[in-house]
Amino acid sequence: MVENIRIHILVVDDDRGILELVRRSLEHEGYQVDTIEDPSVVLKINLEWYQLIILDVMMPKMDGFSLCAELRNRVDCPILFLTAKSEEGDLIKGLGAGGDDYITKPFGIGELRARVAAHLRREKRERKHLLEAGGVQFQIQAKKMSYQGREIPMTKSEYAICEYLAVNLGQVFSKERIYEAVYGYDGESDASAITEHVKNIRAKCKQYGLEPIETVWGIGYRWKAE
Repeated sequence: MVENIRIHILVVDDDRGILELVRRSLEHEGYQVDTIEDPSVVLKINLEWYQLIILDVMMPKMDGFSLCAELRNRVDCPILFLTAKSEEGDLIKGLGAGGDDYITKPFGIGELRARVAAHLRREKRERKHLLEAGGVQFQIQAKKMSYQGREIPMTKSEYAICEYLAVNLGQVFSKERIYEAVYGYDGESDASAITEHVKNIRAKCKQYGLEPIETVWGIGYRWKAE
């Protein structure tokens, strides 16, 4: 249970009884669980804290499939559906909307816990190649970064600077330390190049409404958490 203490799960269902059942069951395993009855509220909150999201399918205002499709523009964590429907067409629709799994009501508590644990284990392995910091998503292996589903074009050096700061979220580094981390001690330029790269990064990010790199005067730069 201790290893789950920092894992946050969001559960969305218009049935208060189901919400309470799921919440108690998962909190028993050590997860931190937030519940929401109104699906329209979900898109208004900060979703970066959640490692897994559980959605009911049949809800007023917005069904689970539509909500999932919207969420996929903002998160890449596992999304599980809770639904009374079991037809193959609904399953295909749910997975096509970006869902990762499908649990049919009525469900057993043991099954729910096992599915959640399995997806979190898989997510932990895959996260080695994915990173999100301050709303920006990084594909570590592909060396790409994006915001709300749109890729932010960066040069190799610009991406390397962003990744280094994002991996060390909130920490302040001098331009000399950033230069060493990106180019090594044998780099052919000098640390002043970092200032110009940061200027270019900021200009590109500004086009997406982002200002992720903060200057800490007299010290250096850091990637903002929000």
